[in-house]
Parts: sequence; structure tokens; C-alpha cells
Amino acid sequence: MLPVYAPYVIAAYKGKRRTEMPPHLYSIADNAYTEMLMNRENQSMLITGESGAGKTVNTKKVIQYFALVAAFGGSQDDGKGTLEDQIVQCNPAMEAFGNAKTVRNDNSSRFGKFIRIHFGSTGLLASGDIEHYLLEKSRVIYQQEGERNYHIFYQIISGSKPELIGEIVFQIMCKACLYSTKSKRKFVYRSTADMTNMLSDAFRVLGFNQEEISGIYRLMAGIMHQQNMKFKNKQREEQAEPDGTEDADKVAYLFGLNSADFIKYLCHPRVKVGNEYVTKGQSCHQVSYGIGALSKGLFGRHFDWLVKLINQTLSTKLPRSFFIGVLDIAGFEIFDSNSFEQLCINFTNEKLQQFFNHHMFVLEQEEYKKEGIDWVFIDFGMDLAACIELIEKPLGIMSILEEECMFPKASDDTFKDKLYQNHLGKSKAFGKPVKKTKYEAHFELYHYAGTVQYNICGWLEKNKDPLNNSVVDLYKKASMKLMQTIWEGYVSPEEGNGGGKGGKRKKGGSFMTVSSLHRQSLNALMTNLRSTAPHFVRCLIPNERKCPGEMDSHLVLHQLRCNGVLEGIRICRKGFPNRVPYGDFKQRYRILNPNAAPEGQFMDS
Repeated sequence: MLPVYAPYVIAAYKGKRRTEMPPHLYSIADNAYTEMLMNRENQSMLITGESGAGKTVNTKKVIQYFALVAAFGGSQDDGKGTLEDQIVQCNPAMEAFGNAKTVRNDNSSRFGKFIRIHFGSTGLLASGDIEHYLLEKSRVIYQQEGERNYHIFYQIISGSKPELIGEIVFQIMCKACLYSTKSKRKFVYRSTADMTNMLSDAFRVLGFNQEEISGIYRLMAGIMHQQNMKFKNKQREEQAEPDGTEDADKVAYLFGLNSADFIKYLCHPRVKVGNEYVTKGQSCHQVSYGIGALSKGLFGRHFDWLVKLINQTLSTKLPRSFFIGVLDIAGFEIFDSNSFEQLCINFTNEKLQQFFNHHMFVLEQEEYKKEGIDWVFIDFGMDLAACIELIEKPLGIMSILEEECMFPKASDDTFKDKLYQNHLGKSKAFGKPVKKTKYEAHFELYHYAGTVQYNICGWLEKNKDPLNNSVVDLYKKASMKLMQTIWEGYVSPEEGNGGGKGGKRKKGGSFMTVSSLHRQSLNALMTNLRSTAPHFVRCLIPNERKCPGEMDSHLVLHQLRCNGVLEGIRICRKGFPNRVPYGDFKQRYRILNPNAAPEGQFMDS
């Protein structure tokens, strides 16, 4: 770690104006805190950038800054840590279950989070809460070459907590769950033992009880054993049957299930036809797919429960007046093969970039006009509406996907045909791939950060995210309390869409697809952000090889262009009438910014 986050640096920036000190993360954080107290208005900090650029580290440092500057100082009556300690300790708890090694980043956040830190009227910490978005559940069952699963799985099998081994019956070769990676690079982020100890400390400070902690480890171990289960076809049939029951027995022991029922419902689930239930046969491929969906469902619902439990811990009876929200969201993604997950992430970034453009360029120029500054209003040509509308408008990509999910005979091909029919040649943000790659692509979108080619295979299944409801019913009745808790309130598509008499919808029953849930949470986030005064932290990745001291100038330039930073400088320069010489530009800049840095610190470059 560079010596730029030390306590003396925090002391140096506390209470200082942005122009009094060199640029720093703490300067932006302190300005947000000061503006909140002066203007009595909620603030937000949007920390954005590509994968590996440092968003997660900066988020942690911002939270630590607020925890130190606005510390309440009182200890809890229930034996937990102080509120400021608990807010800081949220990070290792969530990183263990939501971060993983990728090709570009050894500690990549595979989910987005909006952390609200609430303050009292005097500026002291009052409470906190977290909203999370787009957890990459598919990583639980599959990782691309050179990447790893979530940190928690490696912590469990590392042996750094020997007291766990007997409890979770570990003679495990987690090939299916962990070792699909073919990476020859060593994992260098932090030793697994250190991460395990940090997680234990976080559980203690956050006040998790022993039953909850034990349930978490058993659940993660059960997911690994579940992924290791093997099946084979019966002789002269396509019906699957277990190829050994050792792993199934371990899953049943860990989850508190009946092993025979567990295997039976994996191979012969009960499905609703009209008003009656019938038993359905399954091939090995179908059983394998069903187990993967169950593992993703378990992990995702456990993560929801974990965040909910953390929020309960951070909730206090102290009066809340204002909040500062810190947003850390997955960066824009352009891979060799891009699927449904990348579209959701890139759509989110598109919305956030539009928010940045509107705030920094449109509202800023309107402010100049109000103050009577001699300024030529500029249409900066950075409107991202075409791509955003293409994805979210009626008959847009998400809308067509939702529609196709309602038709039993819909397929990837019918989805592709409808996309072409509605958008090819009609939208300037949509195109048919021309550039051939080794990975098949079905359409391309022209995002602000570049052209991305998407493969639509499996989108309908990913959007519906179907589960074997016969096994889910077993989960609900498991003897393990945590298993009952995380499935509490689960509504299957059958119950949500046709559980009443004659197949009619139950009153109040609903089943939302992945895309509709994402759009709902994204709209809530944007409403939240628009109600605050935003501050922006732009993280840049210097190179894609994780090498220290190496700057790839073309890569950095591309990121600056994508972030709208270079465009902003060009517009600011162009905004003065008659395209004034650069020396006059600096003089006018100082007239508008009397507190600007001394001449020696003015960045001519």
C-alpha cells in the first residue's frame, strides 16, 4: 500500500477546502462531509472505473475516513464493537462472499453496493445501511480460465480454521466448484489465512452468534459438495441416476435434509400441470443444470440474508438527519465473450455516465447562465440516451426479453429474430456484428466506452433463473435454521403466476425475472442519487497486467475519454468566446476560480 492513506494524511485533509490541498480522495470525502453540514443536504460519492482500477479500495478508505472523522465514540451495550468499527468491518465480511480473483484484479467486487452512512444533526455517526446490486451468481458454478471462485470457498478448505474440519466433514476435492481455473499465476492479493482471520474478526465485531457463523460455513461447504455430485444415465434410458451417493449424503448432513428424498427430487422433480402435480424424468444434463441453478440460488439468497443481517447490526436508535452514500459498482466490461451479465453491468454504467454528464456539463453550464457569466452554451454531444432507451424502453432489449420469457416455445433464435426485427437498421446504437472473433456474437451495442458484441445463448433461462421447486421445498423444511431462514418468503413461478383455482394468479403472488428486478433496483438507485449532491471519484487502471510502476498511456487515455474527462476539458476551453489563446484561458480560469492552486501547481499538460 502506498503511504497516502495514513492517519496523518486524514488529519491533514480534515476541514480543508478542495483548493487548499493537493487532489486526494480524502479531499473529496471531506468536502462531501462539509457540504452536508453546511447545506443540510444529503450527499453521494460515485466511485467509478474499470475492473481493477481501485474502486473497492477507495470505497473502503472513504468509509474509514467518515468513521474516524465523525466517530460517535460510544460503545454498544450488547458487547458488539463500536458503530464506527462495525461500519469498517462490513467490508471484509462482504468481500469474502462477494469478491473473487479475476484476470484483471485479485480482489474484484462481483457485485455493486451503495453504502449509506447516516449522521446526526451535529455530524456524528448515527447508523448505516447497504444496498447491493447484480451479484454474479454464475461464478459459483463456473469461472473463466485464469479466474477463481469467491474467496470464502478457499478460506474454508485452506485448513486455517481447523475447528471447522470435523464440523463440515471435509475430505473434499472441490473440482467442480473451485478448480475449473487453469491459471498459472499465483494469487497475490492476501494470504488465505489472513483473509480467514479478518472474516472471523468481522463476524465478532458485527455481533454474529455462533449458530449463524456455523450455518454460514455449513452452507458454503454444502454448495461445494453439491457441485461435486455425479450422475449417470440408466441402462438404455436417458433417465439420470446417482453415480455414488457420498457427496449427496454430505450435503444432506450439512443442510439437515433426508438424503434419499434429496436424490429422488433431483432426478424426478414434481411439476404442476394444470391443477395437478406429476413426476418428471431428468437426463444427466438436466440434473447437472438443476444442481447449478440450486447452488446459485443458495449462494444468492444467502448473500441477501448476510446484507440484511449487517444492516440490522448497523441500525441504531440514534436520530438520523442526513446521509452520505458511497457507490461502488462493477466497472464497464468488454470481454472476448459477453453475455446477459455484461449487458446488465454495462447498462448500469451507461446510466451512471449519463448522470455524470448531466451533472458536470448540463447543470454546470446552467449555473453559469444563472450567475451571469459570459458563456456560450455548448451542446457537448455526449448524450447517451440512444443506447439507454434501446435497452430499457418499451420494445427495447429488456422488454423483448421479458416478453419472450412468457412464451413456452420461445428460444434464443426467436429472441434474436425479434431484436433484429425491431432494432436492426432502426437504432443507431444497435448493429449486427461484422468483425469475426473466435466467440460467436449475435448483436453489438455502441456504448459510450466502446462497441460490445453480445452472445444471447441462454438469456431466457438466465432471466427466468428457474429452480427445482421440489428440492426448494426440501430446503425450506431442512433442520438447519439458516436454510429455513434464507428460503423464507420464496415464491415459485407456479405459485406466483398460477397458484389459485383454475390456474389463476394467487392474490398478491408475483414472480419477478432477473432483468425486471435489476431495472427496479437501478431505478431506485438513480432516484436516490438525484436526491443528493453528487461527488465523483474516477479510478484509472494504469495497465492490464497487474504490474506496479507501469503506465500504459493509450489505456489511460481511453479511460479518460470514456469518463468524459478529456471531453470536459475541451468543452471548458471551447466555452470561452472567440477561442481565446491558452494563456488567456488560464487567466480567465483564475477569474472564475480565485482559490485555484498557485501557478507552479497549474497543470499545463
